[in-house]
Amino acid sequence: MKEKSQSFSSKRTLVGFVVATSFALLISACSSKDDLPSIKQRVDDFSKEMSSNKNASKMSEQDMAVMKKAAEDLEKTLPDPGLKIGETAPDFTLGNAHGKPVSLYSKLKEGPVVLIFYRGAWCPYCNIQLHALTESLPTFKKHGAQLVAVTPQTPDKSLGQVKKDKYPFEILSDLEYNVAKTYKLYFEVPLELHEFYKKKFGLDIEVYNGKGRLGLPVPGTFVIGKDGKIVAVHAELDYKQRMEPKAILEALKSIK
Repeated sequence: MKEKSQSFSSKRTLVGFVVATSFALLISACSSKDDLPSIKQRVDDFSKEMSSNKNASKMSEQDMAVMKKAAEDLEKTLPDPGLKIGETAPDFTLGNAHGKPVSLYSKLKEGPVVLIFYRGAWCPYCNIQLHALTESLPTFKKHGAQLVAVTPQTPDKSLGQVKKDKYPFEILSDLEYNVAKTYKLYFEVPLELHEFYKKKFGLDIEVYNGKGRLGLPVPGTFVIGKDGKIVAVHAELDYKQRMEPKAILEALKSIK
């Protein structure tokens, strides 16, 4: 019992550290009013903080083997994820954090859309991205653009994010994974990796997605013109890599 208590305390301390560190990084100001935040810089800073945390769980060779196999299997399953530039973005309708149906093409009638797919509120790298995009949104709006986020998590988890972080954009729940599949981003988390996440980090994806739902999207960003054409794409198997706000802005500027 003592060992279990110590393990739980360590995990709780680690979670607290992650939350506090993420918050400090996410509220950091840009160097000037005209600059957009760098997601990569914030991810690098976060990773350095995590690696220097004495309470962080150390990875064993077995742990590394589980993660390596999962990464290799994913690369075989999705060697080239995401729809491509020039393709027409498929329309879809999903419920937002309040249960209201929202369609992509209804948004496109108002202007270009920056469509992002993220893993869930549990992912610190997703949260870094969402905060950076929130800061960048006023600049995107100067080009008539809106931001729409899609996640496999349940609407109540998205609503929690909206209330906590005041996100000023739609977060839509892809509960059947149909949209992630259509955009060629869908994959299933192996059971072995899921059990590893729960044991090592206290992270249960089913708590966010629902019982028996272990599907996730490869993090992806699509810049879509009013005509529905995809003008820029970023979809990487490495979940730490995200499309930079500056790259999104350049794509928006290219839309005629």
